[in-house]
Amino acid sequence: MSQTVGNPVERSTISIISWRILPLIGLGYLFSLMDRVNVSFAALQMNEELKFSATVYGIGAGTFYLAYALFEIPSNMLLTRFGARRWLARIMVTWGILAAGMMFVRTPTQFYIMRFLLGAAEAGFFPGVVFYLSHWFPRMQRGRAISRFYFFGPLASTIMGAASPVLLNLHGHGGLSGWQWLFLVEGLPAAFVGIAIFFLLPDAPRGVRWLSEPQKDWIDSNLAADAERLAAHGTGGLRAAVSHPATLRFGFLGMLTIGAMMTYTLSAPLILKGAGFGSGAIGTLVAVGGVLGALGMLATGWVSDRRGERFTTMWISTTLMGLSFALTAVADSKPVFAVAYLLYGLSWGSVTLSQVSAWPDVLHGRVLALGCAAVNTLSQIGAFLMPIGWGRAADATGSFDAGLIGLTVATAIALLMTAELASHVRRTQARVATA
Repeated sequence: MSQTVGNPVERSTISIISWRILPLIGLGYLFSLMDRVNVSFAALQMNEELKFSATVYGIGAGTFYLAYALFEIPSNMLLTRFGARRWLARIMVTWGILAAGMMFVRTPTQFYIMRFLLGAAEAGFFPGVVFYLSHWFPRMQRGRAISRFYFFGPLASTIMGAASPVLLNLHGHGGLSGWQWLFLVEGLPAAFVGIAIFFLLPDAPRGVRWLSEPQKDWIDSNLAADAERLAAHGTGGLRAAVSHPATLRFGFLGMLTIGAMMTYTLSAPLILKGAGFGSGAIGTLVAVGGVLGALGMLATGWVSDRRGERFTTMWISTTLMGLSFALTAVADSKPVFAVAYLLYGLSWGSVTLSQVSAWPDVLHGRVLALGCAAVNTLSQIGAFLMPIGWGRAADATGSFDAGLIGLTVATAIALLMTAELASHVRRTQARVATA
């Protein structure tokens, strides 16, 4: 029998494990997001210095997500074999070294290869974290836990927005270009966080000394109750995860929203530069957008847990993100461009947070680990293809307008899919409740 919601054991347990594990893995997520998208700031100098066209940049930026998609499921299969702590540490050390190695790129081929290797190294990190948290936080507390972890994502934008202009201004120091300093300084810290994860992140609640027996019992009983509420599905292997009816729905939704999101993120500094903003003003906008995103995500986690469902916040945030794309497409002044970007900064994290928080509500056990990887694989395919189409359209038309219209349409389709997915989850939960 699980403990009554809101009792002292619950409150103390959630508080302790939140402070003990979320800051460290949140820091890992911060560098994860920074190292995959800081190329957007580097592009302000790199594309001109290395003579990269919008197509070359789009292919290189998107190639990261191709590798991420290809290696996502294998990485999470290895995570379930070796344990989350060891595998997450391995991921971070290798990607930190590769992220710093981006400073040595000189040709389009080298750019493609390094972005591919970086994506392969990072594959599995995010779904691995979701799988790890599902062994610590019961369903009714998981939305807030993931939102606190996710909080570090927008902070990556804030730190990157503040630091990147300064690093770009180091151009010429030590014989390095500013974009090379950016990759070096923003890349290496991930490797040190990976070492910290290996030594400091606990494997499971039962193995720690800082939880009492009643607190460990509370976690075990509530996680068991969550598992009982979910319908059993196959053997829990790869086939079961991929064939689960929610996996493809979440995957195609992610393909549209993550694809649109990463395409815009990777070119946002270039869009703002074209609107007349300098690198300092661009950094300020990105930093402020990160703060807004962090606040929006905390609110999203709180609201979705209070409502006991994730789709209201998913619908609202996806709508706001689509509006930001449409507004950017028609913007004709710097203030309008700024408002459009800040609207995007407010909404993007809540879009993915709502989706990710819903995964463990319908998937569990090994199906959750491999299902998360399958969903993320489909999502990254969108993040690979859309930047390439975006770059080709920009080279063909001389502007980003066609690409922005495409992102708006993709988001509108995602809203329709969100409604269908919500209906599917409600039907599934109703069947489980009456079984």
